[in-house]
Amino acid sequence: MESTENAQPAGRKQRPWVPVTTAAALAALLASGGTAGLLLAIDDDAPPASISEIGNPGRVDSAPVAESTITNPDWRTVTAAVSQSVVWIQVTTARGGGEGSGLILDEQGHILTNNHVVAGAQDDIVTVTLADGRLFRADIVGLDPTTDLAVVKIQEPPSGLHPVALGNSDEVSVGDPVLAVGNPLGLANTATTGIVSALDRPVSATDSQQQSRVVTNAIQIDAAINPGNSGGPLFDVQGRVIGITSSIATLSGGVLGSQAGSIGLGFAIPVNLAKNISDQLIEKGVAEHAFLGVTLENATATADGVSRRGARVSVVNPGSPAAGPDPGTGDVIVAIGDQPVSSAESLTAFVRERRAGDQVTLTLVRDGTAMKVEVTLAVREETAQQGPQNPEPAPEERGLVPGEGQGQGRDGGSLWDRIFPDN
Repeated sequence: MESTENAQPAGRKQRPWVPVTTAAALAALLASGGTAGLLLAIDDDAPPASISEIGNPGRVDSAPVAESTITNPDWRTVTAAVSQSVVWIQVTTARGGGEGSGLILDEQGHILTNNHVVAGAQDDIVTVTLADGRLFRADIVGLDPTTDLAVVKIQEPPSGLHPVALGNSDEVSVGDPVLAVGNPLGLANTATTGIVSALDRPVSATDSQQQSRVVTNAIQIDAAINPGNSGGPLFDVQGRVIGITSSIATLSGGVLGSQAGSIGLGFAIPVNLAKNISDQLIEKGVAEHAFLGVTLENATATADGVSRRGARVSVVNPGSPAAGPDPGTGDVIVAIGDQPVSSAESLTAFVRERRAGDQVTLTLVRDGTAMKVEVTLAVREETAQQGPQNPEPAPEERGLVPGEGQGQGRDGGSLWDRIFPDN
């Protein structure tokens, strides 16, 4: 995947990240129970029809509570309608134990969660607790460290499972009311509400072993989520899933301590990306990712009297989709399609949202002139070959770990200065 250096978190559509002005920096905290460390020491080949649709970004399931509206949300009814679709996941690893949340995808027992919740599970088996308290063993079907998503499957799924309704994250707007349901700090079946506070927020995180790197243009929310919410669903006002809660920003050190909880800045993986990845994991056990093949750094560029932030191409990898004349070294990419690129990390996240084989239009600035170029994204070979466990980071990604220049804020301090252990 593209690497980024000095990537300043900032959203597209002119939604700039404003770092805190206190001495404490912000850190992306993977919201799993193991992170908190408080509660546990511990066609025959074709997928079922209900699953084959998951990879279709246009799919929108019927709203569970159609009468609930943005202007008059009925959270009591929505919570009652969706709570049986949310599960509690417990994991035993070589390092102890962890826990998180998940959502039921289908009646066959496939459950979507975060990679950091289940990665490293002994024998690739986890424990799933349904909303009614029944416990089941589940096998890991596939892990995708690149997007921090995973699918597990209940070994002997009972009848009467309640799959979630999947929405369309492209239709989400800032200010939309949302509901998060999960198991924060082991408190099962917890519901919290809030609003979408920003879209396309570039968020990067890595685990304490620096084995996997996640860069996502996330949905930012102010609904309270805490360790244990990871992998759980974020619902819209009518009970459709629009995101997978995965991380929180927290103050490092200070009065909140090194393992602080929610401060009203939570992040969810958009459901359209989750649809694509979960479909691939169910079909093949691995997911392929689009690849542009450049090394990037933050930059600004001026064309036609207008200055914009963007991502400067510092290296073009031989044999990559970018190996032709465009884009070239020194070009500053300021948009992909109709989406403004605000930083190197922003462009990385936009590319990861797409599929290999997609043709994208890049707007770049070269020598003070803006131009558009067409690039067809390829498959990153090392991703396609990944096994079920966390891979060694690709060589061009190794410069992206905390403390090596990424995520610099306006005061020169890292916005993501400490990433806590996951399990």
